Amino acid sequence: WNHNFYWHSMSPEGGGAPKGALLQAIEAQWGTFEKFKAEFSAAAGAHFGSGWAWLVKTPLKRLAIVTTKDADIPALRGLHPLLVCDVWEHAYYIDYRNDRAAHLKAFWDAVNWDFANFNWIMTGG
Repeated sequence: WNHNFYWHSMSPEGGGAPKGALLQAIEAQWGTFEKFKAEFSAAAGAHFGSGWAWLVKTPLKRLAIVTTKDADIPALRGLHPLLVCDVWEHAYYIDYRNDRAAHLKAFWDAVNWDFANFNWIMTGG
């Protein structure tokens, strides 16, 4: 499930910033989109070992950044995934060797904000 969600979280036409209600929610939570990106990247970069970094919607309708190990998914904790970044080494080793930071930088150029916004709307945005 995680890999399927991950592939949908990226697009060849991706990157940039979200629009509309999701951007407003991100700015309400973190102040600016750049602060959100920095916090997400920090969480993804600091995650030890294999896993995932997620933007999720909580049951209280707030956004949060969480990481999970191995094949764990946020839905098992009552969280609604909006987008995910794979931080397993296999996701980036061929292109970046063990440089997770370079992988994360490239991820931001491919984020599928339309998919994340769709997930936001489907969870009652």
